[in-house]
Amino acid sequence: MSDAASDAQPQQQSNRAYGWLTVGLLTIAYIFSFIDRYVLGLLIEPIKADLGLTDTQIGLLLGPAFAIFYATMGLPLGWLADRKNRVKIVAVGIAVWSIATAASGLARNFTHLFIARMSIGVGEATLSPCAMSIISDSFPPEKRSRPIAVYTMALSVGAGFASLLGAGVLTWAKSGGSITLPWVGELVPWQATFFIVGLPGLVLSVLFFLLREPARSGGPSAVGGSLPDMLKHVLARWRMYGGFVSVFCFMTIVAYSQGWGAALFERTWGWETSYYASINGVLLIICGPAAVLSAGWLCDHWIAQGKRDAAMKIALFGVFATVLTGALFPLMPSAPLAMGVFALNNMGIGMTSAMGVTALLRIAPGPIKAQTVALYYMCISMAGLFLGPTAVALLNDHVFGVEGIRYSMAVIPIIFGVPVLLGLRGILGSYDHGMTEHEDLT
Repeated sequence: MSDAASDAQPQQQSNRAYGWLTVGLLTIAYIFSFIDRYVLGLLIEPIKADLGLTDTQIGLLLGPAFAIFYATMGLPLGWLADRKNRVKIVAVGIAVWSIATAASGLARNFTHLFIARMSIGVGEATLSPCAMSIISDSFPPEKRSRPIAVYTMALSVGAGFASLLGAGVLTWAKSGGSITLPWVGELVPWQATFFIVGLPGLVLSVLFFLLREPARSGGPSAVGGSLPDMLKHVLARWRMYGGFVSVFCFMTIVAYSQGWGAALFERTWGWETSYYASINGVLLIICGPAAVLSAGWLCDHWIAQGKRDAAMKIALFGVFATVLTGALFPLMPSAPLAMGVFALNNMGIGMTSAMGVTALLRIAPGPIKAQTVALYYMCISMAGLFLGPTAVALLNDHVFGVEGIRYSMAVIPIIFGVPVLLGLRGILGSYDHGMTEHEDLT
Protein backbone atom coordinates (compact mmCIF):
# COMPACT_ATOMS: atom_id res chain seq x y z
CA MET A 1 0.00 0.00 0.00
CA SER A 2 1.38 3.42 -0.96
CA ASP A 3 1.98 6.18 1.60
CA ALA A 4 -0.72 8.28 -0.05
CA ALA A 5 -3.28 5.47 0.24
CA SER A 6 -2.36 4.75 3.86
CA ASP A 7 -2.73 8.45 4.72
CA ALA A 8 -6.06 8.72 2.90
CA GLN A 9 -7.74 5.92 4.86
CA PRO A 10 -7.53 7.55 8.33
CA GLN A 11 -8.64 10.84 6.74
CA GLN A 12 -11.69 9.16 5.22
CA GLN A 13 -12.52 7.53 8.56
CA SER A 14 -12.16 10.87 10.33
CA ASN A 15 -14.42 12.58 7.78
CA ARG A 16 -17.00 9.80 8.12
CA ALA A 17 -16.95 10.07 11.93
CA TYR A 18 -17.36 13.84 11.74
CA GLY A 19 -20.15 13.36 9.23
CA TRP A 20 -21.99 11.12 11.70
CA LEU A 21 -21.42 13.65 14.48
CA THR A 22 -23.04 16.28 12.28
CA VAL A 23 -25.92 13.93 11.46
CA GLY A 24 -26.44 13.33 15.18
CA LEU A 25 -26.70 17.04 15.94
CA LEU A 26 -28.96 17.63 12.92
CA THR A 27 -31.22 14.81 14.12
CA ILE A 28 -31.45 16.30 17.61
CA ALA A 29 -32.32 19.66 16.03
CA TYR A 30 -35.01 17.99 13.92
CA ILE A 31 -36.46 16.29 17.01
CA PHE A 32 -36.59 19.64 18.77
CA SER A 33 -38.30 21.19 15.75
CA PHE A 34 -41.07 18.60 15.74
CA ILE A 35 -41.62 18.91 19.48
CA ASP A 36 -41.90 22.68 19.13
CA ARG A 37 -44.15 22.27 16.08
CA TYR A 38 -46.57 19.67 17.46
CA VAL A 39 -46.89 20.54 21.14
CA LEU A 40 -49.42 23.31 20.41
CA GLY A 41 -51.90 20.74 19.09
CA LEU A 42 -51.96 18.98 22.47
CA LEU A 43 -52.47 22.20 24.43
CA ILE A 44 -55.53 23.44 22.55
CA GLU A 45 -58.09 23.23 25.35
CA PRO A 46 -56.16 25.04 28.11
CA ILE A 47 -55.00 27.73 25.64
CA LYS A 48 -58.56 28.25 24.39
CA ALA A 49 -59.82 28.55 27.95
CA ASP A 50 -57.15 31.04 29.10
CA LEU A 51 -57.00 33.25 26.00
CA GLY A 52 -60.64 32.96 24.92
CA LEU A 53 -59.83 31.71 21.41
CA THR A 54 -62.27 30.22 18.91
CA ASP A 55 -61.81 26.98 16.98
CA THR A 56 -61.19 29.03 13.85
CA GLN A 57 -58.35 30.91 15.54
CA ILE A 58 -56.87 27.65 16.78
CA GLY A 59 -57.08 26.27 13.24
CA LEU A 60 -55.19 29.29 11.93
CA LEU A 61 -52.48 28.78 14.55
CA LEU A 62 -52.13 25.06 13.79
CA GLY A 63 -52.05 25.50 10.00
CA PRO A 64 -51.54 28.78 8.10
CA ALA A 65 -49.62 30.70 10.79
CA PHE A 66 -46.88 28.08 10.67
CA ALA A 67 -47.30 26.62 7.18
CA ILE A 68 -47.24 29.78 5.08
CA PHE A 69 -43.95 31.02 6.45
CA TYR A 70 -42.37 27.57 6.87
CA ALA A 71 -43.09 26.73 3.25
CA THR A 72 -42.42 30.04 1.50
CA MET A 73 -39.25 30.95 3.43
CA GLY A 74 -37.75 27.60 2.44
CA LEU A 75 -36.94 28.76 -1.10
CA PRO A 76 -34.92 31.91 -0.28
CA LEU A 77 -33.24 30.06 2.58
CA GLY A 78 -32.44 27.17 0.22
CA TRP A 79 -30.90 29.68 -2.20
CA LEU A 80 -28.82 31.02 0.69
CA ALA A 81 -27.81 27.49 1.71
CA ASP A 82 -26.45 26.81 -1.80
CA ARG A 83 -24.08 29.78 -1.35
CA LYS A 84 -23.27 30.40 2.30
CA ASN A 85 -22.21 28.47 5.40
CA ARG A 86 -25.00 25.96 6.01
CA VAL A 87 -24.22 25.03 9.61
CA LYS A 88 -24.32 28.70 10.65
CA ILE A 89 -27.65 29.15 8.85
CA VAL A 90 -29.00 26.20 10.85
CA ALA A 91 -27.57 27.66 14.07
CA VAL A 92 -29.39 30.95 13.52
CA GLY A 93 -32.60 29.12 12.57
CA ILE A 94 -32.54 27.02 15.76
CA ALA A 95 -32.08 30.15 17.86
CA VAL A 96 -35.01 31.87 16.12
CA TRP A 97 -37.50 29.03 16.52
CA SER A 98 -36.39 28.26 20.09
CA ILE A 99 -36.88 31.86 21.21
CA ALA A 100 -40.23 32.00 19.37
CA THR A 101 -41.37 28.78 21.08
CA ALA A 102 -40.48 30.13 24.52
CA ALA A 103 -42.17 33.43 23.64
CA SER A 104 -45.38 31.49 22.93
CA GLY A 105 -45.60 30.95 26.68
CA LEU A 106 -45.85 34.73 27.16
CA ALA A 107 -48.69 35.17 24.68
CA ARG A 108 -51.68 37.09 25.99
CA ASN A 109 -53.87 36.95 22.89
CA PHE A 110 -54.31 35.44 19.42
CA THR A 111 -52.03 37.99 17.73
CA HIS A 112 -49.11 37.20 20.04
CA LEU A 113 -49.44 33.48 19.37
CA PHE A 114 -49.81 34.02 15.62
CA ILE A 115 -46.57 36.01 15.46
CA ALA A 116 -44.79 33.37 17.55
CA ARG A 117 -46.00 30.53 15.30
CA MET A 118 -44.99 32.52 12.24
CA SER A 119 -41.49 32.98 13.68
CA ILE A 120 -41.24 29.26 14.49
CA GLY A 121 -42.05 28.52 10.83
CA VAL A 122 -39.35 30.92 9.59
CA GLY A 123 -36.73 29.42 11.93
CA GLU A 124 -37.57 25.81 11.11
CA ALA A 125 -37.51 26.52 7.37
CA THR A 126 -33.71 26.76 7.63
CA LEU A 127 -33.21 23.19 8.81
CA SER A 128 -34.12 20.52 6.26
CA PRO A 129 -32.80 22.17 3.05
CA CYS A 130 -29.45 22.78 4.80
CA ALA A 131 -29.48 19.36 6.49
CA MET A 132 -30.03 17.42 3.28
CA SER A 133 -27.35 19.40 1.48
CA ILE A 134 -24.91 18.84 4.37
CA ILE A 135 -25.62 15.10 4.58
CA SER A 136 -25.35 14.75 0.80
CA ASP A 137 -21.89 16.36 0.87
CA SER A 138 -20.76 14.37 3.93
CA PHE A 139 -21.42 10.89 2.50
CA PRO A 140 -21.06 9.25 -0.92
CA PRO A 141 -24.33 8.25 -2.69
CA GLU A 142 -23.97 4.57 -1.75
CA LYS A 143 -23.60 5.47 1.97
CA ARG A 144 -26.19 8.23 2.13
CA SER A 145 -29.44 6.39 2.88
CA ARG A 146 -28.71 5.47 6.49
CA PRO A 147 -27.70 8.96 7.67
CA ILE A 148 -30.79 10.39 5.95
CA ALA A 149 -32.90 7.71 7.64
CA VAL A 150 -31.38 8.62 11.03
CA TYR A 151 -32.20 12.29 10.38
CA THR A 152 -35.78 11.66 9.25
CA MET A 153 -36.57 9.35 12.15
CA ALA A 154 -36.76 12.58 14.12
CA LEU A 155 -40.22 13.06 12.58
CA SER A 156 -41.71 10.23 14.61
CA VAL A 157 -39.41 10.63 17.63
CA GLY A 158 -40.16 14.35 17.89
CA ALA A 159 -43.88 13.82 17.45
CA GLY A 160 -43.72 10.99 20.00
CA PHE A 161 -41.99 13.11 22.63
CA ALA A 162 -44.42 15.96 21.93
CA SER A 163 -47.30 13.55 22.46
CA LEU A 164 -45.86 12.29 25.77
CA LEU A 165 -45.15 15.83 26.89
CA GLY A 166 -48.67 16.87 26.01
CA ALA A 167 -50.08 13.99 28.04
CA GLY A 168 -48.02 15.07 31.04
CA VAL A 169 -49.11 18.69 30.67
CA LEU A 170 -52.78 17.74 30.49
CA THR A 171 -52.43 15.68 33.68
CA TRP A 172 -50.53 18.54 35.36
CA ALA A 173 -53.16 21.04 34.30
CA LYS A 174 -55.88 18.96 35.94
CA SER A 175 -53.98 19.14 39.23
CA GLY A 176 -53.95 22.94 39.07
CA GLY A 177 -50.14 23.18 39.20
CA SER A 178 -47.97 26.11 38.08
CA ILE A 179 -44.34 27.28 38.22
CA THR A 180 -42.63 30.62 38.80
CA LEU A 181 -39.65 31.78 36.72
CA PRO A 182 -37.33 34.72 37.48
CA TRP A 183 -38.26 37.91 35.55
CA VAL A 184 -41.26 36.11 34.07
CA GLY A 185 -43.49 35.36 37.04
CA GLU A 186 -46.05 32.61 37.52
CA LEU A 187 -46.76 30.35 34.56
CA VAL A 188 -49.64 27.91 34.19
CA PRO A 189 -48.81 24.45 32.70
CA TRP A 190 -49.34 25.30 29.03
CA GLN A 191 -47.20 28.44 29.35
CA ALA A 192 -44.43 26.60 31.19
CA THR A 193 -44.43 23.89 28.52
CA PHE A 194 -43.40 26.33 25.81
CA PHE A 195 -40.46 27.48 27.93
CA ILE A 196 -39.44 23.92 28.76
CA VAL A 197 -39.36 22.79 25.11
CA GLY A 198 -38.06 26.05 23.66
CA LEU A 199 -35.11 27.20 25.77
CA PRO A 200 -32.89 24.04 25.44
CA GLY A 201 -32.69 24.75 21.72
CA LEU A 202 -30.46 27.75 22.45
CA VAL A 203 -27.74 25.40 23.73
CA LEU A 204 -28.03 23.36 20.54
CA SER A 205 -27.72 26.56 18.49
CA VAL A 206 -24.37 27.32 20.13
CA LEU A 207 -23.09 23.81 19.28
CA PHE A 208 -23.90 24.36 15.61
CA PHE A 209 -21.84 27.53 15.57
CA LEU A 210 -18.86 25.33 16.54
CA LEU A 211 -19.34 22.82 13.68
CA ARG A 212 -17.29 23.03 10.51
CA GLU A 213 -18.90 23.29 7.09
CA PRO A 214 -18.42 20.17 4.91
CA ALA A 215 -16.86 20.57 1.47
CA ARG A 216 -19.49 20.99 -1.24
CA SER A 217 -19.80 18.51 -4.07
CA GLY A 218 -17.97 19.99 -7.04
CA GLY A 219 -15.07 21.26 -4.92
CA PRO A 220 -14.27 24.57 -3.27
CA SER A 221 -14.94 26.49 -6.47
CA ALA A 222 -18.49 25.16 -6.82
CA VAL A 223 -20.98 28.04 -7.03
CA GLY A 224 -24.62 27.69 -6.12
CA GLY A 225 -27.15 28.11 -8.89
CA SER A 226 -29.76 30.83 -8.82
CA LEU A 227 -33.43 30.41 -8.01
CA PRO A 228 -34.34 30.90 -11.71
CA ASP A 229 -31.81 28.17 -12.55
CA MET A 230 -33.56 25.79 -10.17
CA LEU A 231 -37.03 26.65 -11.45
CA LYS A 232 -35.86 26.30 -15.07
CA HIS A 233 -34.38 22.88 -14.27
CA VAL A 234 -37.57 21.68 -12.58
CA LEU A 235 -39.97 23.09 -15.19
CA ALA A 236 -37.99 21.51 -18.02
CA ARG A 237 -38.60 18.19 -16.30
CA TRP A 238 -42.10 18.93 -15.05
CA ARG A 239 -43.44 15.47 -15.76
CA MET A 240 -40.79 13.77 -13.62
CA TYR A 241 -40.82 16.27 -10.77
CA GLY A 242 -44.61 16.65 -10.87
CA GLY A 243 -45.17 12.93 -10.54
CA PHE A 244 -42.48 12.66 -7.88
CA VAL A 245 -43.83 15.47 -5.71
CA SER A 246 -47.46 14.31 -6.05
CA VAL A 247 -46.56 11.04 -4.34
CA PHE A 248 -45.13 12.75 -1.31
CA CYS A 249 -47.76 15.48 -1.19
CA PHE A 250 -50.30 12.69 -0.80
CA MET A 251 -48.31 11.09 2.02
CA THR A 252 -48.10 14.41 3.83
CA ILE A 253 -51.83 15.08 3.45
CA VAL A 254 -52.55 11.72 5.07
CA ALA A 255 -49.98 12.35 7.81
CA TYR A 256 -51.39 15.74 8.77
CA SER A 257 -54.98 14.50 8.59
CA GLN A 258 -54.05 12.33 11.54
CA GLY A 259 -53.80 15.40 13.70
CA TRP A 260 -57.43 14.46 14.40
CA GLY A 261 -56.25 11.19 15.98
CA ALA A 262 -56.97 12.26 19.56
CA ALA A 263 -60.50 13.34 18.58
CA LEU A 264 -61.02 10.05 16.71
CA PHE A 265 -60.13 7.90 19.70
CA GLU A 266 -62.14 10.06 22.10
CA ARG A 267 -65.31 10.25 20.00
CA THR A 268 -65.23 6.68 18.73
CA TRP A 269 -63.84 4.65 21.63
CA GLY A 270 -63.99 7.06 24.61
CA TRP A 271 -60.22 7.43 25.19
CA GLU A 272 -59.16 10.55 27.07
CA THR A 273 -56.71 12.75 25.19
CA SER A 274 -53.97 12.26 27.80
CA TYR A 275 -54.28 8.46 27.56
CA TYR A 276 -54.23 8.56 23.75
CA ALA A 277 -51.21 10.87 23.77
CA SER A 278 -49.28 8.54 26.09
CA ILE A 279 -49.91 5.39 24.04
CA ASN A 280 -49.36 7.14 20.72
CA GLY A 281 -46.16 8.78 21.95
CA VAL A 282 -44.59 5.46 22.95
CA LEU A 283 -45.56 3.80 19.67
CA LEU A 284 -44.18 6.69 17.62
CA ILE A 285 -40.84 6.56 19.42
CA ILE A 286 -40.54 2.79 18.92
CA CYS A 287 -42.07 2.16 15.51
CA GLY A 288 -40.89 5.25 13.64
CA PRO A 289 -37.14 4.71 14.10
CA ALA A 290 -37.53 0.98 13.45
CA ALA A 291 -39.16 1.69 10.08
CA VAL A 292 -36.82 4.41 8.82
CA LEU A 293 -33.59 2.77 10.00
CA SER A 294 -34.60 -0.53 8.39
CA ALA A 295 -35.46 1.32 5.19
CA GLY A 296 -32.11 3.13 5.24
CA TRP A 297 -30.14 -0.09 5.74
CA LEU A 298 -32.09 -1.87 2.98
CA CYS A 299 -31.63 1.06 0.60
CA ASP A 300 -27.84 1.16 1.05
CA HIS A 301 -27.72 -2.64 0.66
CA TRP A 302 -29.67 -2.55 -2.59
CA ILE A 303 -27.66 0.36 -4.00
CA ALA A 304 -24.46 -1.57 -3.26
CA GLN A 305 -25.95 -4.38 -5.36
CA GLY A 306 -26.51 -2.00 -8.28
CA LYS A 307 -30.22 -1.22 -7.70
CA ARG A 308 -29.88 2.53 -8.16
CA ASP A 309 -33.63 3.24 -7.79
CA ALA A 310 -33.79 1.48 -4.42
CA ALA A 311 -34.82 4.60 -2.48
CA MET A 312 -37.74 5.33 -4.79
CA LYS A 313 -39.02 1.75 -4.73
CA ILE A 314 -38.89 1.59 -0.93
CA ALA A 315 -40.66 4.97 -0.74
CA LEU A 316 -43.41 3.72 -3.04
CA PHE A 317 -43.85 0.61 -0.89
CA GLY A 318 -44.27 2.97 2.06
CA VAL A 319 -46.93 4.87 0.10
CA PHE A 320 -48.87 1.66 -0.53
CA ALA A 321 -48.64 0.72 3.17
CA THR A 322 -49.78 4.22 4.16
CA VAL A 323 -52.83 4.07 1.88
CA LEU A 324 -53.90 0.64 3.09
CA THR A 325 -53.41 1.15 6.83
CA GLY A 326 -54.65 4.76 6.72
CA ALA A 327 -57.99 3.60 5.34
CA LEU A 328 -58.26 0.67 7.76
CA PHE A 329 -57.28 1.89 11.22
CA PRO A 330 -60.25 4.28 11.79
CA LEU A 331 -62.66 1.44 10.93
CA MET A 332 -61.30 -1.08 13.42
CA PRO A 333 -63.85 -2.53 15.87
CA SER A 334 -61.79 -1.67 18.97
CA ALA A 335 -59.32 0.97 20.11
CA PRO A 336 -56.38 -1.45 20.67
CA LEU A 337 -56.76 -2.86 17.15
CA ALA A 338 -57.04 0.65 15.74
CA MET A 339 -53.90 1.76 17.56
CA GLY A 340 -52.02 -1.30 16.28
CA VAL A 341 -52.89 -0.56 12.65
CA PHE A 342 -52.23 3.13 13.31
CA ALA A 343 -48.70 2.20 14.40
CA LEU A 344 -48.18 0.39 11.07
CA ASN A 345 -49.50 3.48 9.30
CA ASN A 346 -46.92 5.66 11.05
CA MET A 347 -44.21 3.21 10.02
CA GLY A 348 -45.30 3.57 6.39
CA ILE A 349 -45.25 7.35 6.68
CA GLY A 350 -41.79 7.30 8.26
CA MET A 351 -40.44 5.00 5.56
CA THR A 352 -41.87 7.21 2.82
CA SER A 353 -40.49 10.38 4.43
CA ALA A 354 -36.96 9.01 4.74
CA MET A 355 -36.73 7.44 1.32
CA GLY A 356 -38.55 10.25 -0.50
CA VAL A 357 -35.89 12.85 0.18
CA THR A 358 -33.15 10.23 -0.36
CA ALA A 359 -34.59 9.58 -3.81
CA LEU A 360 -34.77 13.33 -4.51
CA LEU A 361 -31.06 13.77 -3.77
CA ARG A 362 -30.33 11.18 -6.48
CA ILE A 363 -31.73 13.50 -9.16
CA ALA A 364 -31.12 17.02 -7.75
CA PRO A 365 -28.04 18.76 -9.25
CA GLY A 366 -25.38 19.83 -6.74
CA PRO A 367 -25.47 23.60 -7.39
CA ILE A 368 -29.23 23.77 -6.73
CA LYS A 369 -29.51 20.89 -4.28
CA ALA A 370 -30.70 22.86 -1.24
CA GLN A 371 -33.15 24.90 -3.32
CA THR A 372 -34.63 21.76 -4.89
CA VAL A 373 -35.08 20.23 -1.44
CA ALA A 374 -36.64 23.49 -0.22
CA LEU A 375 -39.12 23.46 -3.12
CA TYR A 376 -39.97 19.85 -2.32
CA TYR A 377 -40.64 20.66 1.34
CA MET A 378 -42.64 23.74 0.37
CA CYS A 379 -44.96 21.67 -1.82
CA ILE A 380 -45.53 18.83 0.62
CA SER A 381 -45.89 21.16 3.62
CA MET A 382 -48.46 23.37 1.93
CA ALA A 383 -50.41 20.33 0.74
CA GLY A 384 -50.28 18.57 4.08
CA LEU A 385 -50.97 21.47 6.42
CA PHE A 386 -53.73 23.03 4.35
CA LEU A 387 -55.53 19.95 3.00
CA GLY A 388 -54.94 17.28 5.66
CA PRO A 389 -56.69 18.71 8.74
CA THR A 390 -59.12 20.79 6.67
CA ALA A 391 -60.37 17.85 4.59
CA VAL A 392 -61.26 15.88 7.73
CA ALA A 393 -63.01 18.91 9.22
CA LEU A 394 -65.10 19.49 6.07
CA LEU A 395 -66.14 15.85 5.90
CA ASN A 396 -67.07 15.98 9.60
CA ASP A 397 -69.18 19.11 9.18
CA HIS A 398 -70.86 18.40 5.86
CA VAL A 399 -70.87 14.65 5.19
CA PHE A 400 -70.44 12.24 8.11
CA GLY A 401 -71.13 14.42 11.14
CA VAL A 402 -68.98 15.02 14.21
CA GLU A 403 -69.45 11.50 15.53
CA GLY A 404 -68.66 10.05 12.10
CA ILE A 405 -65.03 11.17 12.25
CA ARG A 406 -63.84 7.59 11.70
CA TYR A 407 -65.36 7.64 8.20
CA SER A 408 -63.93 11.09 7.44
CA MET A 409 -60.45 9.90 8.31
CA ALA A 410 -60.84 6.58 6.48
CA VAL A 411 -61.75 8.16 3.14
CA ILE A 412 -58.83 10.65 3.10
CA PRO A 413 -56.23 8.03 2.05
CA ILE A 414 -58.63 6.78 -0.63
CA ILE A 415 -59.39 10.24 -2.03
CA PHE A 416 -55.74 11.28 -2.23
CA GLY A 417 -54.02 7.93 -2.45
CA VAL A 418 -55.75 5.86 -5.12
CA PRO A 419 -54.94 8.28 -8.00
CA VAL A 420 -51.29 8.22 -6.99
CA LEU A 421 -51.21 4.42 -6.75
CA LEU A 422 -52.70 4.15 -10.24
CA GLY A 423 -49.89 6.29 -11.63
CA LEU A 424 -46.97 4.65 -9.81
CA ARG A 425 -45.62 2.80 -12.85
CA GLY A 426 -45.35 5.99 -14.89
CA ILE A 427 -43.86 7.89 -11.94
CA LEU A 428 -41.18 5.23 -11.46
CA GLY A 429 -40.34 5.26 -15.18
CA SER A 430 -39.93 9.06 -15.23
CA TYR A 431 -37.78 8.91 -12.13
CA ASP A 432 -35.51 6.28 -13.69
CA HIS A 433 -35.03 8.53 -16.72
CA GLY A 434 -34.20 11.48 -14.45
CA MET A 435 -31.61 9.41 -12.57
CA THR A 436 -29.92 8.43 -15.82
CA GLU A 437 -29.76 12.08 -16.88
CA HIS A 438 -28.32 13.12 -13.52
CA GLU A 439 -25.62 10.44 -13.64
CA ASP A 440 -24.67 11.49 -17.18
CA LEU A 441 -24.26 15.10 -16.03
CA THR A 442 -22.13 14.16 -13.02
